[in-house]
Order: sequence, then structure tokens, then C-alpha cells
Amino acid sequence: MTGQAHVVTPGEGRTVDLGVARMRVLADSAVAGAFSLTEFAGTVEGAWTVPHLHHGFEESFFVLDGEFTFTVGGEPVVAGPGTYILVPRDTAHTISAGAGGGRFLTLMVPGGLEKMFLELGELPANAITDPAARKAVSARYDSVPV
Repeated sequence: MTGQAHVVTPGEGRTVDLGVARMRVLADSAVAGAFSLTEFAGTVEGAWTVPHLHHGFEESFFVLDGEFTFTVGGEPVVAGPGTYILVPRDTAHTISAGAGGGRFLTLMVPGGLEKMFLELGELPANAITDPAARKAVSARYDSVPV
């Protein structure tokens, strides 16, 4: 892809419904190589994920709309629009949406975790918040429920 821009306009990009939220892939590991960039959006209040950690990569978030509580290493971080959070490797974290949900970007370095979410989207609604379903899929993607 040397010399050519990768462009995803509004309404484009592979999208998967995860029940509590929808994920749109902006740049996957096949395009970007060293990272993946996704957008998560939803209107559901409450948990958007189970407590988990990653051994082999960092995950960071940039809140676009709404209010979220990111619990990172046991410490809650209330995050509104414009807030950036980096979760270091081997650090347990969860995400919970405030009233009305919201939207955030997720940057994964290196990339590849977006494939887990695409697979979770093929399972029954809200598998992303079901510890048993999540554990079955997560093991292949370095997303370890804790």
C-alpha cells in the first residue's frame, strides 16, 4: 500500500454489532500492520466488557462522545470527550458506559485484536459481556479475562 492513503469515510468500514455496542474497523492489522484502530459506539449504559488484560500489546482509548468509566489496574477513571487513556500490558481493565452510552476510538499496538471482536459479533448478542463466551474466544487473541 506504499504511496496510497487508506481512507474510511463516515458510514464505511467493516462493522460488527456486539449487542452493547457496535464496532467499526477504521484500520485493521492487515492494512496498518503495526496497529489497529477501531471505533466503538452504543447507547447502552453499564458494562461494555468483562475485566481482562493483554500480555502482548497496549490498548488505548480516546473518548469522542458520552461518559465512560475505565477501571485500569483497579483504579476508576471517569472519562468524557477528549480524554485519552493508555492501558499498559498486563494491566486488568474494564469499560462501563454512563447514561446514554457514547463513542470512543480504540488503538491496539500491535494490531490484531479487532479479529476477536469480529468473531464475538458472530455469537449471540452481548457475548462481549458474557464471561464464558468471552473466555472461549479471547484465549486466541491475548485477551485474558481476570
